[in-house]
Amino acid sequence: MIVRVAPVCKEGVNKVVNLSAFIAFHARQRPDHTAVIYGERRVSYREFDERIRRLAALLAQRGIGEGDVVALFMKNSPAFLDIAFATSYLGAVFLPVNFRLACKEVRYILADAGAKLLFVDEQFDAVRNLYDDTVVVDAAAQKDSRTLSDSTWPIPEPRPRRSDQLFRLMYTSGTTARPKGVMHSYENFYWKCMDHVIAVGLTGEDRLLTVGPLYHVGAFDLPGVALLWQGGTLCLHREFDAEAALLSIERHRLTCGWTAPVMLNQILAVENPERFDLSSFRWCIGGGEKTPESRIRDFTRVFSAGRYIDGYGLTETCSGDTLMESGMEIEKIGSTGRALAHVQIRICDEQGRELPANTEGEICLRGPKVTRGYWNASDKTKESFFGDWFRSGDIGHLDEDGFLYVTDRRKDMILTGAENVASSEVENVIYQLPEVAEAAVIGLPDENWGERVVAVVVPREGAELSYEMLEAHCRKHLANFKVPKQLLLSDALPRNPSGKILKRKLRETYAGGA
Repeated sequence: MIVRVAPVCKEGVNKVVNLSAFIAFHARQRPDHTAVIYGERRVSYREFDERIRRLAALLAQRGIGEGDVVALFMKNSPAFLDIAFATSYLGAVFLPVNFRLACKEVRYILADAGAKLLFVDEQFDAVRNLYDDTVVVDAAAQKDSRTLSDSTWPIPEPRPRRSDQLFRLMYTSGTTARPKGVMHSYENFYWKCMDHVIAVGLTGEDRLLTVGPLYHVGAFDLPGVALLWQGGTLCLHREFDAEAALLSIERHRLTCGWTAPVMLNQILAVENPERFDLSSFRWCIGGGEKTPESRIRDFTRVFSAGRYIDGYGLTETCSGDTLMESGMEIEKIGSTGRALAHVQIRICDEQGRELPANTEGEICLRGPKVTRGYWNASDKTKESFFGDWFRSGDIGHLDEDGFLYVTDRRKDMILTGAENVASSEVENVIYQLPEVAEAAVIGLPDENWGERVVAVVVPREGAELSYEMLEAHCRKHLANFKVPKQLLLSDALPRNPSGKILKRKLRETYAGGA
């Protein structure tokens, strides 16, 4: 018997198809099934596949090839998805940029990433003139990217990639330092998709509410594009509006979603939510900060047929490393769930040694969805690992059943006297007050104690809150050293686009006294 052995590719084995392949598959298998809902427009898988190929022709005409970085400075639209998939089709690297950033910050990211081409929505005048090689995406192209290309341009062949090659650069939100470029490989992305499909049972019949910005891992990845992998439907909103989100759930019989904390707060605050038929909605993934217990209970009140899935994840892991399991929400309330199928979590001390259950330390993760490091930042990459364990910078513990409890970011722990205070513990107590809409607890310099515990609170509309009321309430639930020594009232809390409160900005704002 003659055995024929396939030759080994000189570029290496382990070739994988790029992201456009699963769209092409569904375009063959269920061409008329809706891939994207955007306002009144529906995009079928057949049309989506055509858009990707036409956009790939445009990119090729602009000189984009394998490994080139293509940046997007855009709000949500079907064109955003078209460009992301077309970039992968050519073997280039997709770079979504936070459209809320100032020009100086955008210039830094584009330069650091070495972007070769920038797509920018027409409304962003300042950024349109920021970069030499720019494609302006007008209102028509946002709905249908084929208006950007010429139908006579030849469609290039899709480029296969290796599992270790990059498909995306994503810059950290910079809550504690200057943004760093997180490298996401095809391996990271596909293992992420598998884990989320397994964890929440995604199918091609699911319809996902997509109201978060697609430049963020929450909207794009949790579970995001994993639903397109399954042949499902994304209901895409250009911008978030709480009532519009509820109307979409009712109108399109949406089954699931992801929301940043600030978004979910607004949805739960909509007046008379019972006027919407929300019976199709089975679950919503949250996270981004430690979830107050009251938010979980309020979700059940509004979405009687659904469940709130608290989770924990990082940009560095393509999001969603733990998710709360069905039926465990009350028993393990306060937890973000257990590690997903291909994620390992351990709690480490400052030397990287594993700590036992119910002992607080730094949350560390490993697995195939974890980044290999930061772009052009070998020192930062080295600092971020204990061997092959990624250091999250977050403090928490695992209970005896493996459920993760997130206490705080390392930099948000407050050292008052000789005592450590977890700001999230104090915040959970403050949230029990009916007068409180939002709260953040920070440490500010203090001559006697090193730091004093300070509560920054946004009161509910029409409510009055005094320090005496806050202090009396906190003393019932907290040790004296954890009780805020000061109350600062605010109209709003600064947040990054993922909904995380920017405590660094609060510390900077109030450090001089208030």
